[in-house]
Amino acid sequence: MLKCQCFSPFTQVLVLVSPDDQAKRLRSGGRLGLSMTTKPVPNAASSWRPASILNSGIFWMLVTAFFFVCVHATGKFLLTRYPLVQVVWGRYVFHLVLALIILAPKLATVVRSGNLKLQLLRSGFMLGATTFYFAGVQFLPLTEANAINFVTPVLVVILAQPILGEPVGFKRWIGVAVGFTGAMIIIRPGSGLIDIAAGLMLLSAFCNACYQLSTRKIGGIDGPLTTLFYTALVGSIGASLAVPFVWEPMDLGGWALMLLIGAFALIGHFALINAFRLAAAPTIAPFGYTILIWSAAFGYVVFGQLPDLWTVFGAIVIVMGGIIILRAQTGQGAKS
Repeated sequence: MLKCQCFSPFTQVLVLVSPDDQAKRLRSGGRLGLSMTTKPVPNAASSWRPASILNSGIFWMLVTAFFFVCVHATGKFLLTRYPLVQVVWGRYVFHLVLALIILAPKLATVVRSGNLKLQLLRSGFMLGATTFYFAGVQFLPLTEANAINFVTPVLVVILAQPILGEPVGFKRWIGVAVGFTGAMIIIRPGSGLIDIAAGLMLLSAFCNACYQLSTRKIGGIDGPLTTLFYTALVGSIGASLAVPFVWEPMDLGGWALMLLIGAFALIGHFALINAFRLAAAPTIAPFGYTILIWSAAFGYVVFGQLPDLWTVFGAIVIVMGGIIILRAQTGQGAKS
């Protein structure tokens, strides 16, 4: 049985292979779908890992959270100077260029997909998640935007049953209810709090949930570097088709920031792969919520914005819902 975890709007999902499949592949001299030679990825029920490896996995998850917020903050700043489509274009094109440079020696292997149609579909969902996120974050402080986007795990639970046929269970439904309650505390429908922008963030979370579910299906076929490559490729092509109609000339500073946002995205995804490579998902996934801390810090330093008490309270409730879902899924994995 395949499992995956993802707790951020721009997170690359790393699929965990079941212990039986691991043993079969290792006996046959095969690899586990990763392009780097490492120890097998533990399943979600793993109860022991050497302390140094666990700490390293936690470290890389903290690095992931930091660089993803760098992507969000840089994009929000660029949106004050350039059109939405142009910012999305820069995020994907420079991500792709840097990835091609790094993956050049093994590109012939990376581009091979066992299910190209599904790869294109899931990459399209990620492009939608990115576009809706940047469209909404123009009008929302970073903390509010990322707090709303943390309903993604909640949507994954809701959609997993009808799409993948996965059982949900009572505890996970409790987590769903808690998570949505937290989102409503932040959005406060009818309160005049940029309802359209909040709706865009929910659309981003929905696209990201669909992206994660489609990645679960492709995970047993293609490795994480292949999914990373196609995410950047499809995003670059899609944005490049639209950007000529809205293009604004960029100065040297604009080009530098576009390069930075692509680099931040690439580093964030690389750090996430390392995090899930070095430690079990239930151990490190909660540290992904440090995105909210970095969002508050960047929001204050860069944009002079601080979250209000409603946002802080709602974010805490969303995190509680996510942890309930995570613990319920961990318990289910242990039983299976």
